[in-house]
Amino acid sequence: MTIGIAATGPDAGLAIFRALQATEQVAAGSIRGFAAIAVLTRDGKLLRAETQRGGSTTLFTAGEMTGVEPPTEVAAAPIAGLISSGPDRVCPLSEFIAAKPGVGIVTGHRLPNGRTTDGPPYNEASLNAMARGATPEQAVRHVLAAHPSGDVGLIAVAASGGIFAADTERVARRPDVAAARRKGPGNASVAVLLNAIRPAASVAALAADIALDTMGAAPQVEGRLTVAAGTPVVAGPRDMVEVDDNLAALRIITSDAALATGRHVCAIVYLGAEVRQDGRLLGRTLVEPNSLVENGRLVSVNSQALIEIAYTGS
Repeated sequence: MTIGIAATGPDAGLAIFRALQATEQVAAGSIRGFAAIAVLTRDGKLLRAETQRGGSTTLFTAGEMTGVEPPTEVAAAPIAGLISSGPDRVCPLSEFIAAKPGVGIVTGHRLPNGRTTDGPPYNEASLNAMARGATPEQAVRHVLAAHPSGDVGLIAVAASGGIFAADTERVARRPDVAAARRKGPGNASVAVLLNAIRPAASVAALAADIALDTMGAAPQVEGRLTVAAGTPVVAGPRDMVEVDDNLAALRIITSDAALATGRHVCAIVYLGAEVRQDGRLLGRTLVEPNSLVENGRLVSVNSQALIEIAYTGS
């Protein structure tokens, strides 16, 4: 009856929000109702938001508008967790996510705020363990091992960046559960647990992939070259654009020899093609415009006679 998503990395707050959005668009079951989110900002503040109905579409507002993305401070937060399910849960919704500046965030699925027989709720118990120095994995494993029949799965993410997710033995036996974990470059990482949402495995994977893609750093644009109609096209061992001192294309080299003769609608400047100036590698192209090539000459690029193409550093 819930999905839990947590992430650490650049724009983790935006990442988990967009992951929830994607889930709501394709999934059936216990979704699009209540949602609660907690983030730890770059300067260590704890920020929260919640809604009882509408999920991501009502979680944040801007003036009179709903359906907006998180405010900048939330979106840019490097530590973030959320939980969402059907509508109208018992308040306060903040109890579903345990969080503390300098320590971390613990969310999950099923009932992470469920009370144990001998102490605080599962999520609070995990957060307390992290406050005492346990890693997210140690904290979650300890709590779940002590309560194997608990109706809970937990995702813990530390303020220092570690993340771990797992279900109790009881929840793991359910036929409707799914989990996904993704790790990207640097410290970017995301974990997803869900149940009662269909198709379970596909939705969990989608949520994790969307979150990780959102946290992926965009390639740095090093410069822009110009490509004009009339530029020669020749075959060669690898894709390349040779440019002059003004970064204007002198020659386009394609590894697809068929494109050097005849008439073709193609990506003649291929994605990732080398950009070379006097033999020196400047970088690699970041886009591949649609082109018309005829008899070894560029006729047009994106139906234009001249365009710019961004490239990243070498």
